[in-house]
Amino acid sequence: MNGLPNGWATVPLGELVTINPRRFDTTPDDAEVVSVVPMASVEAETGRIDATKGAVFGDIKQRSLTPFQEGDVLFAKVTPCMENGKVAVARGLIGGRALGSTELYALRSSGAVDPEYLASFLLQPSVRKDAERHMTGAVGLRRVPRAYLESLLVPLPPLAEQRRIIDILGNHLSVLDSGVAQLSALAVRVNRFRDQVMLAASTGQLNLRSDRVTSFRPASAGVDDGELPPLPEAWKWMRLREIADVVGGITKDSKRQSDPSFVEVPYLRVANVQRAYLDLAEVAHIRVAPQKAEKLRLRYGDVLLNEGGDRDKLGRGWIWEDQVPGCIHQNHVFRARISDGVLHPKLLAWHANGFGRRWFEVNGLQSVNLASISLRKMKEFPVPVPPLVEQASLVELAEKYLSLLDGMEKAIESARRKGVGLRTALLATAFAGRLVPQDPNDEPASELLARIKVERAAVPPKQREARGRRTQKDKPAPPTRVIGRDYQQGELPL
Repeated sequence: MNGLPNGWATVPLGELVTINPRRFDTTPDDAEVVSVVPMASVEAETGRIDATKGAVFGDIKQRSLTPFQEGDVLFAKVTPCMENGKVAVARGLIGGRALGSTELYALRSSGAVDPEYLASFLLQPSVRKDAERHMTGAVGLRRVPRAYLESLLVPLPPLAEQRRIIDILGNHLSVLDSGVAQLSALAVRVNRFRDQVMLAASTGQLNLRSDRVTSFRPASAGVDDGELPPLPEAWKWMRLREIADVVGGITKDSKRQSDPSFVEVPYLRVANVQRAYLDLAEVAHIRVAPQKAEKLRLRYGDVLLNEGGDRDKLGRGWIWEDQVPGCIHQNHVFRARISDGVLHPKLLAWHANGFGRRWFEVNGLQSVNLASISLRKMKEFPVPVPPLVEQASLVELAEKYLSLLDGMEKAIESARRKGVGLRTALLATAFAGRLVPQDPNDEPASELLARIKVERAAVPPKQREARGRRTQKDKPAPPTRVIGRDYQQGELPL
C-alpha cells in the first residue's frame, strides 16, 4: 500500500476495531426485544441485512450467538458466505442491538474508521480472495481465522475524508447497481422470449399460420395433459412412446467397480443436461459391463431428458451430437431415440423445454425441494408432430430467432462483466486515495489514532460482571419467543 496520500496511514484492522466484543455498550433488559440475524438475513454483495425479526433478550441471552449493535460491521467468516460477499453494516436493529449467527464476525470501530468505509473495503474482491487463501479447516467448512483479520492492513484516510469517499462511492455504486438491475431484468425477458420461441416452434405458432384446428387429443394414459394447444392442420399430437424409444440409464454399482471384466466409459449426469444445452466441462466416468456400455451408448440425435432433481431440472434436456465418444447416461437421465423420419430432434427438445416444463411439474412426484418423473409417465409425454416437409424450414426459422437471443445474452453478459470491472476499479481507486481530493485541514489518520489511544487509556476499564454458575434450572426453556415488526411469535430462525 505504498504511495498513499499525505494524512493517510496503513493500519492493522485489529488496531481499528474490537473483533466480536462480548458486550453491548448498553445491555438491554431481559424484557426488551432485540433483533435476531441469522446468516440468511445478510445479503451477499449488497451490504444490506434484514433485522426485522426479533426475540425477547432474556429468552436468548445465554445462547451461543454473536452480539452486535447499530453501526458494527458484520463479516461472514465461513465458506461460501465469505467468498460470496456477506459483509454489511448493522443498521435498523430493533432497539439498536442484535444477536446473530456465530459464523459472523462483529467488528466494532474504536472511532478511527467509519463503518461504511470499512465495510466497502472488506467487500472488495481482492480482499475476499486474500481472505480465502488464509482460510483454515476442513473442505466445505473453512473459516477465516481471527488472527488474519487482526493483521489485515487497512488504508486509513482522515475520518472526514473517509466520509467524503463513502458519499462519492455510494453515488457511483448506485448508478452501477441500477445498471446491473436493468441488465438482470433484461436477461429475464430474453429467457422468457427464448421459452416462447421454443414453444411456438414446437406447436406451429412460429410461422403465423391461420389454419389452426383442435388436433386429435391422445388418450389420457394416466397422465394429466391439461389444455393442449391447438395445432395447425395436418399436425397431430402423439405420445413420446409412439415416436421414440425411451430408456433410463445406468445405476452405479459401487461394489462391482473393481470387476476386471468391466470397461470404463464416460457417462452423463443430471448436471450435464441443462435446459437447451449440454454442459460437458466435467464428464464423469464409470465402470460397467461391456454389453451394458454398448446398449446404453448414446447416438447422434438422441434427446436427453432429466428424470429428476431440483424442480427446475425436471424434464429439461437437449440433443446429443457425439461430443464424447462412447458416452452413456445415468439412471436419472432418460434417452429418447426418435424413429427415423418422424420428428426433428430439436422440435422434441424445444417442446420438452417449453411446454414440457409445466407438464412435467404437474405429472411428476413433488417433495419439498425435489421432483422426479417415472419412465412410464415420460413415455406418455404428448408431442406435437408436424408434417415432415415442414420440419426443416420450421427449425431454420426458430434457429434464426434463437441466434438473435444468443447475441443479446452475450451482450448482456459482456455488460455485466464490464460492470464488475468498473466496480473493482472504482473501489481500488477509492482505497488508493484517488477518488476524492485531500483537504489539508483534515486531522491526519496517525494523529487521530494517537488521540483515540490517549483518550481510551484515560478511561478506566469496566469492571467485569460477576458471573455465577448456572444450574439447569436457571437456563431458559425453549421455545424462544421470536418477534417480528408485527410482534408475531414464532421459532428462533437460527
